[in-house]
Amino acid sequence: MAAHTIASIGGKEAEDVPIRRALLSVSDKTGLVALGEALHAKGVELLSTGGTAKALRAAGIPVVDVADYTGFPEMLGGRVKTLHPKVHGGIMYVRGNAEHEASVKEAGIKGIDLVVLNLYAFEATVAKGADFGTCVENVDIGGPSMLRSSAKNHRYVTIATAPDQYAELIASLAATGGTPYALRKKFAAAAFAHSARYDAAIAAWFAGQLGDDAGAAPALLTRACERARPLKYGNNPHQKPAALYRPLGAKEPFTVRNGSPGYINMLDAFNAYQLVRELRAALDLP
Repeated sequence: MAAHTIASIGGKEAEDVPIRRALLSVSDKTGLVALGEALHAKGVELLSTGGTAKALRAAGIPVVDVADYTGFPEMLGGRVKTLHPKVHGGIMYVRGNAEHEASVKEAGIKGIDLVVLNLYAFEATVAKGADFGTCVENVDIGGPSMLRSSAKNHRYVTIATAPDQYAELIASLAATGGTPYALRKKFAAAAFAHSARYDAAIAAWFAGQLGDDAGAAPALLTRACERARPLKYGNNPHQKPAALYRPLGAKEPFTVRNGSPGYINMLDAFNAYQLVRELRAALDLP
């Protein structure tokens, strides 16, 4: 049976989208206060949870607890905080779509125009040598759900997943009170990549917990790589953009001393190194 494809949902065109309400929930508090101050200065209503809300309030920035907005308290020791229709409905509804607009109005759902989050530090927890149960508890659920909701609806919603995006976000906010579509699309791409990296780390770790039985080998193994450096171009000059990637945590085994190499330059360098290495071994040179 062929897979069912969901058709796109019609809504209003959106180039510059004003930010009126934002949801902030981060484990990495770097740059949080500066971003909160910039949002507050523009009259943006801030929704938040737990430690993020506490940090914003400590800086004198007004914030509404998500639990107060949804009317539903955090539960299960914090496992359920943002998994609520008033959160995901506010992120996901298609602006200008009559059916969606009617649904959110009837449910008392307010639009959320900006989501700022980063995910539980799963990789750091594993790196510390934590036990199996602790590692599993540090698999984020609500964060990736909001991340994907926001990135999917980037036509209207901005998703920021890293502190190094805040400066560009603040500059856009100062200039227009919102974000342009190109920025939202770029941030959405980064969000999906962030989610893919996160899930790849979890999948790889979990596969390693299955034991030595041959039948425990995973049917699908994923591996995330990060951009090491941009390349001048790919195999041919018209193939741009191009970049060199490396496995997470790995280091480049070479140094570029001058210029910006292309793909062919890199291949030439790698092949030349192998020839020199073989020659050195054949001639017994140091």
